[in-house]
Amino acid sequence: MLHKYLGPLAQANAYPTTNSTSINSRTLTFANVANFEVGQTVGGIGIQANTVIFSTNVTANTVTITSNVTSTISSGMPISIYWKDATQPNYTNESALNIQDLLFLENRDRKYDTSVYVMRGVYTVSDNDWDLSQFGLLLSTDTIVMTFHLNDCVAMIGRKLLSGDVVELQHKKDYYPLNADIPAVLKRFYVVQDVTFAAEGFSQTWWPHLIRVKLTPMVNAQEYKDILNNVSSGDEANTPLGEIMTNFSKLNEINDAIIRQAEIDVPTSGYDTGPLYVEPLRADGGPGDPIGTRTDNTLLSTDSTVTLTDSGLVTPNATIPAYLGGDGLAPDGWPVTASTSFPTQPITGAYVLRTDYVPNRLFRFDGRRWTKIEDAVRTNLTPGPNNQTQRSIFVNDTSTFTDVEGKTQPTRQSLSKALTPRADN
Repeated sequence: MLHKYLGPLAQANAYPTTNSTSINSRTLTFANVANFEVGQTVGGIGIQANTVIFSTNVTANTVTITSNVTSTISSGMPISIYWKDATQPNYTNESALNIQDLLFLENRDRKYDTSVYVMRGVYTVSDNDWDLSQFGLLLSTDTIVMTFHLNDCVAMIGRKLLSGDVVELQHKKDYYPLNADIPAVLKRFYVVQDVTFAAEGFSQTWWPHLIRVKLTPMVNAQEYKDILNNVSSGDEANTPLGEIMTNFSKLNEINDAIIRQAEIDVPTSGYDTGPLYVEPLRADGGPGDPIGTRTDNTLLSTDSTVTLTDSGLVTPNATIPAYLGGDGLAPDGWPVTASTSFPTQPITGAYVLRTDYVPNRLFRFDGRRWTKIEDAVRTNLTPGPNNQTQRSIFVNDTSTFTDVEGKTQPTRQSLSKALTPRADN
């Protein structure tokens, strides 16, 4: 039984200092300050209240704070650095009544007691059968309803069970896993979802004596990282429990295989109009014969002045319209010149791909002016440098830039962090 509580500074991350800081100084040294941002709140022993980061030095891995330290900070002392948010208060006590996020009413970073409590519970073992009470055939989840004695629960852990407590059921251990490389027995952990008084637990005097607890299997989620990362998988195994219970590597393998096949089936976005033929033009603007009349080919010689019917063909002046069908290539395989400017003496029907346009734009010279043919909007759909969609190059932009102060900043920033107040000094 792991007792849940939410301790002080629930949302803050503590970073140890790498050098000592003398009294009345404002410079703190850490191992890496690349993720620190101006305006973040700084807290710890010797740090005054409402102290924030004034500036960062990525090269020296130091931060300058807005207030002098009140006592000497030795090397290795943990300093909390976080964004101050009224919806995520800092608690000075460790209590199960604390709420980490007051906006979403969540305790995402839960802390669990290292003490293990042994209790006796009663439940009815049942098979997982098909649930026919709802639309379709649904397999009932591995939900257990267990009954505990109220007095035993309060005497053992000091309170009733509440939502978020974790229970290990000893009799559900799997001693014969399919994967022989697993170094320990597979344990079964369940999370308390709901606690009520059991109907059969009321005595003749109407006092409750039993509590009814609804349990569901624990999953590899953020709420239980304190257990998954710190509890060993067995008595003789040092492997964390999370590495044994998770199927993260297998899911990644499946996902990578799906992406590889998807890149083969749909290599780029939009419709592929490349295999479709676009009829060329004659010099007078009419439709031209793509092959030409060759019945008189046997009458021609190298110095013949006879003109073939296809000698005056000009490139098509349009492409087949399609949703996201522009690829920057000329129809029918005609040559394209990629450039940041137009040629000075183009021929009629010449194609130029302007790479200084975003997205790149294909133009054709009609004899008098350059006309737009299409925009090169077809792109690879897999996230990465080859993905040029708006979502990839703007919304999911993970690049960085160097500002005028020489600091490395992320290109994508929320307004609450980009427009932070700074001290006048």
